[in-house]
Amino acid sequence: MIVTREDLEQHLAALDREIREPRLGLYGPHTLSWKIGRESIVFLGGGRAALLQLSHPFVAHAIEQHSRTKIDLVGRFQRTFSNVYSMIFGDLDHAFRSARRVHAFHATVHGVITEDVGAFRKGTPYHANDENALLWVHATLVDTALLIFDRCVRRLSEDEKDQYWRESFRFARLFGIPKRVLPPRYPDFRAYFDGMLDSNVIVAGRPACEMAGFLLRPPTQLHVPAMRAYRLITASLLPKRLRDDLGLAINENEERIARALIRASGAAYRILPRRLRYVPAYVEAMTRIQDYRESTDRVGRAIERLVLRWLAPPRKVSAST
Repeated sequence: MIVTREDLEQHLAALDREIREPRLGLYGPHTLSWKIGRESIVFLGGGRAALLQLSHPFVAHAIEQHSRTKIDLVGRFQRTFSNVYSMIFGDLDHAFRSARRVHAFHATVHGVITEDVGAFRKGTPYHANDENALLWVHATLVDTALLIFDRCVRRLSEDEKDQYWRESFRFARLFGIPKRVLPPRYPDFRAYFDGMLDSNVIVAGRPACEMAGFLLRPPTQLHVPAMRAYRLITASLLPKRLRDDLGLAINENEERIARALIRASGAAYRILPRRLRYVPAYVEAMTRIQDYRESTDRVGRAIERLVLRWLAPPRKVSAST
């Protein structure tokens, strides 16, 4: 089923009736959604989430045929996370505006798959507002956030994972994902996610493999050591089948190195000052709701820009891309 604008507006109207404090937006500081979403270490799993998403052929072909990722990688990341953080940390009005903006863009993203891949035949139509594809993208974000937080910040209980999953329903509704397709509790989510990974729906085809190579390729020689480490980390966080299909196979020694890198990243991260840990959108949200201020906010913004620019500087794009 394709999520229509009417479907989305019904979800937004329901949220508007349900949420009692619009200035807090979907959540608020007492929720796990803010406590997990504020941690910048979650970006360590960004490559994993992106490659899991690309392993759905609908997503991979949509990115190949409609995205400017290869031309403007930084801009793509900034636009994506501007909308995501507006939905998570913004007030209700800003969250709804972002939801409408994303849906309107997705409505223009459709086409056909250009290869036989997994369960899909060449010529199968896809649409970015397909509810099942949207559910998969949503699931990869939830699963990756839980995985990285659990490994690098602190262990989460099964009840906390269940709470985080159920809180994510509000975020899902901003994309028009209907409740009937959302697994009701965390164990159901786990069964859905693992089932998708074992299915012939999640299969890395040609566009996914090409994008994996692009995303994990060092943009300059200066980036080679860091990108080598990030490639190992990303590969180790993926299921082995997808890792191999995407051309990211690693051996046992590399797996051990990756686990050590993740542990070291978590240990170093946990001793950082709060403002260097928390994403600027969270700081701004706290300022909005209770005049929470950090003297290093400008520093945090500057560091965020530098990190984004270092990770993804302008790349030369050949005529073939």
